[in-house]
Amino acid sequence: MATLVEIAAQLVSSHASSTPMTSDELLAEIAKVHAALKNLEAGQAIEGVEETRSSVSVKDAFKKNEVVCLLCGKGGFKTLARHLSTAHGMKPGAYKKQFGISSKQALSAKSYSEARRKMAQDRGLADNLAKAREVRMANIEAKKEGAAKPAKAAKPAKAAPKAPAKTAKAPKAAKPKAVTAKAKK
Repeated sequence: MATLVEIAAQLVSSHASSTPMTSDELLAEIAKVHAALKNLEAGQAIEGVEETRSSVSVKDAFKKNEVVCLLCGKGGFKTLARHLSTAHGMKPGAYKKQFGISSKQALSAKSYSEARRKMAQDRGLADNLAKAREVRMANIEAKKEGAAKPAKAAKPAKAAPKAPAKTAKAPKAAKPKAVTAKAKK
């Protein structure tokens, strides 16, 4: 296994291959990278490293037909939830908190949200939700009233289940007798 100095030298040589550096700059860079690797190995934070922020503002991230991830700058998403969990291991609540996004803001493109809303209205899901809430509240109220009274009212007796009616079976049709060789003689 390579030592930290060797790893630092490889990293700096890769950097130096694309960026012209003097020998003093190379030595300083190796020392800087070595110190950073040593801190990482010890489990300490690296000094001088700032939290990376994308160049996209929060307002610009939520466009009409796409959403841009503020962590990596990748765009073209209809919704960010799956990208956040797979690429960054992050939940939407933590993402919103990190970037100061309102908890009411959906992490999806505006056109996508509008299409989903229209589909729910066409199916009557809002009416179904309102009905379900009314039933739930009625059940809660009934339980409260039942708990407030010392004795519960007797429930009406349930009717015995009806036995299925017997139907007359149609007689089976007689099968034609097979003609055998003996019968022909």
